[in-house]
Amino acid sequence: MTAEPAAAVRPRNRRQLIVEAGATVFSERGYHAASMEEIAAGVGITAAALYRHFPNKYALFAECANVMVDRLVAALGEVPADAALAEVLAAVTRVTVAHRGAGGVYRWEARYLNREDRRVLKGKFAHVVERVAEVVRREYPWPDEHLRAVAALGAIGSITMHHNSIARRRVEDLLRASALRVAAADPSAALADARVVELPARPQPRTRRSEILAAAIPLFERDGFTAVTNGMIADAVGLAPSGLYRYFPGKADILAAACLQAAGLLAQAVEHNLRGVTDPHDALTALTATYVAYSFEHNALTSVADAEIVGLPAGLRRPLVVAQREHIAVWEQYLRQARPGLDARQARVLVHAGFGVVVEAGRRLRWRNSPEHRAAVAALLVNALDL
Repeated sequence: MTAEPAAAVRPRNRRQLIVEAGATVFSERGYHAASMEEIAAGVGITAAALYRHFPNKYALFAECANVMVDRLVAALGEVPADAALAEVLAAVTRVTVAHRGAGGVYRWEARYLNREDRRVLKGKFAHVVERVAEVVRREYPWPDEHLRAVAALGAIGSITMHHNSIARRRVEDLLRASALRVAAADPSAALADARVVELPARPQPRTRRSEILAAAIPLFERDGFTAVTNGMIADAVGLAPSGLYRYFPGKADILAAACLQAAGLLAQAVEHNLRGVTDPHDALTALTATYVAYSFEHNALTSVADAEIVGLPAGLRRPLVVAQREHIAVWEQYLRQARPGLDARQARVLVHAGFGVVVEAGRRLRWRNSPEHRAAVAALLVNALDL
């Protein structure tokens, strides 16, 4: 007699499994490109079964957006109040690295959460920042402890924004040490040593195509890529919506073209400011000043690109990824010359950590473009790289 096959047992943590799978898909695909069917398949259930736990994609996304910060709050709650900064940052690093695949969701929270959900999430992040800032102020009592705290967290959080393969313990050590150096920096003393760099002039919108690019990015930043319609872009440049198709096949092509244009400006700036520089430390100083100046000058485009490129079709995304990799390769080359003990993967992790510092510090400063702000952020980036 043959035994009947055992009925499938529903796991008790199915909701948690759905949230984990959802956070990963949202991180990798973007909010709008992700589908409930794809998330359900990642858990091994049907979409109908998924809807028994979440009524719609937004409800799942809202819960996914809180996963990382809830883990950070819980981890910091277990750290003694009098713990050293190294211990506090170690707790943040362990959680972030362990869940790096799902951590990118926070890129979209500002655009796609409703006002109340966004307020709650920001409150949780503010708690994490305040906890770190308290210890930074105690151990390194010079100005701008909150700026240094968010920059240190940006160095750690950078691991959620790329896919470099590196051993978990090794990357934890790299990111914790980088964040400690950032927290210990004194950005207020950096202006005297600030390097002046030149950026290419912004392209003047002299053609319809360039007018469309110039008009679309502020709309994408304000409303989010998906919420902006062709009609809104056309209206901004005085065209009928059908007129856009004479210049671009679709809205995604406008975003991709604007990002490629900006990547070209950055490449030109790097080439110009590295001309004649041979010492690797001098080259990294020039790269730092150039990248920071570029980030402040083009903050609207870079914020849109960070949030939206992941959702572009592969054919449009590929040239942008290639441009980014080429830029990172320049940093990696000089960083390994300046710090010969680093291998290629370690160098790339640190370069991304530096970029994470710029993003979070720039946001903290509301991208107000002044010599003082650029010098402060450049000093934090240099400390992230340990130069």
